[in-house]
Amino acid sequence: MRGIWGYAAALTMLATPALANDTMAELKTGGLVYVRTGDVSMADEKLFISPTEVRVDYVFENTTNKDVDSIIAFPMPDIQGDIDSMVAVGDVDSDNFLDFTVTQDGKPVTPSLQQTVVVAGIDMTAELKAHNIPLLPLSQATFDALAKLPPDVLEDWTARGLVADDEYDDGNGMQHHPTPVWTLRSTYWWRTTFPAGAKVAVQHHYKPSVGGTVAITFAGDDDYEKQQLKTYQSKYCTDDAFVKTADKLAKAAESGGPTYTESWISYILTTGANWAGPIKHFQLTVDKGSPDSYVSFCGTGVKRIGPTTFQMTADDFSPEHDLDILILNAAQQN
Repeated sequence: MRGIWGYAAALTMLATPALANDTMAELKTGGLVYVRTGDVSMADEKLFISPTEVRVDYVFENTTNKDVDSIIAFPMPDIQGDIDSMVAVGDVDSDNFLDFTVTQDGKPVTPSLQQTVVVAGIDMTAELKAHNIPLLPLSQATFDALAKLPPDVLEDWTARGLVADDEYDDGNGMQHHPTPVWTLRSTYWWRTTFPAGAKVAVQHHYKPSVGGTVAITFAGDDDYEKQQLKTYQSKYCTDDAFVKTADKLAKAAESGGPTYTESWISYILTTGANWAGPIKHFQLTVDKGSPDSYVSFCGTGVKRIGPTTFQMTADDFSPEHDLDILILNAAQQN
């Protein structure tokens, strides 16, 4: 079947605080990946998304007459070190920066964590571990540890693309700070058994990485805003009514009205295609939280099911596209 994410839904949604940066990038997160395919299907997936929580309830079914021992994995989004990085990752000093948790048949699972440091496709994890450097590139502990490295090591790591020199004048002369620019790849995983002919319930949840801006960027007539609008029409399926609303909000803000900001949430929906066959029953629920905000995303058959919640369902669902959500939220007034 064709992917169902080709139609627009413009709904009210939860208001979130204004972001401190002009632009904050969000990290794409998604669902579980099954290492062994072909014999375990996804009988049911209930996906709940809000700016503060992503929660996924699965029911998996072993369609064979033998127990299946395998591994389930949850790939965390890549973290890219950068001198000007503005990625919304929550607690940057924690390996579990999205507060990922998982249960299976109602019992907590303690997953293993595998992490690698990559530069230009080359695994350099051992280099960092040999010098006791934390792997998370955005962590303050990592910056502090890099500052203590011998000059010859820093020179070598700079040449190999692990670090870059953040050079600037702070009023007391030029300052030089070694900055991590490697990519951290992290995956939570655990071993499990799918009993023959039986169903297994798995739930996981985490905090989404919410990106955004301090203003509406696609309402206006200059070249940048026109290009943003074209991008948003494709990525978020913003329809005419949504664009007109955004334009009114932007003009009202210029006249002293409330300022609206953008927030973005991305979810890698296509991991659902890793299991045997389509998802038999799929349900997406979006919680809006406040009538003062607006959301646009690509979907079809979306229905309002409560004062703050909207839902869509599909049978025999084969996800072909990932899900991107655009939220316009009123900035909090001081």
